[in-house]
Amino acid sequence: MPEANVNPPGLSREPMLAVRGLEVAYGGINAVKNIDFDVCAGEMVTLIGANGAGKTTTLKALTGLLCPAQGRVRYNGADITALPSHRLVKLGIALVPEGRGIFPRLTVRENLDLGAYTRSDAPEIRADRDHVFGLFARLAERRGQIAGTLSGGEQQMLAIGRALMSRPRLLLLDEPSMGLAPLMVQKIFETVRAIAAAGVTILLVEQNAKLALETCDRGYVMESGKVTLHDNAPALLANPQVRRAYLGE
Repeated sequence: MPEANVNPPGLSREPMLAVRGLEVAYGGINAVKNIDFDVCAGEMVTLIGANGAGKTTTLKALTGLLCPAQGRVRYNGADITALPSHRLVKLGIALVPEGRGIFPRLTVRENLDLGAYTRSDAPEIRADRDHVFGLFARLAERRGQIAGTLSGGEQQMLAIGRALMSRPRLLLLDEPSMGLAPLMVQKIFETVRAIAAAGVTILLVEQNAKLALETCDRGYVMESGKVTLHDNAPALLANPQVRRAYLGE
């Protein structure tokens, strides 16, 4: 697909997140191949693509879970390429991983409290926990329940709530709709929009390309580890190649 050169409309030219020449390899296989992309403060940006396109690998490299073979990642102007995950959390970057990654033997409240492990401001932690319970009433009802006994949708709520407990300025979401019923997907994405409206910048990886593009401001298409197209979300929704490849038309 030909790449469109677009600037985020109405947003700062200095991106919050700037990825340049990022490459990630597993053994001798390049899973991510020299990709560039930006996320500006206040934006919702999505990475879409088929299974194996390199989307999850990209998020893992951005959050210190994988070491890039080449390239640089800058956050608010600072080079964070080599920083470990716990340092990135302190800087305001949080990941909601694919598969949720909750602690199944701990309670809902204990999972949330672990999201605030880098913090020591107990009154504010309590306030943020109450805020999460306000966003997700089901979690409030189940605060003492063992997390592994929650439904898939409730576990996804918990994974998002746990990430919010670190007070992120940049929230990375990896396949939040995976395996969920349509009504639960709708609830999750309503909450994601509310989080963005409250000022959190969002980078979303999502196989449901239509939903992702209807939610986000801009999108990047990944194919075989490369960014092959980027544009604003309405333009990508209208793009015949995107419609054929990812929207089933």
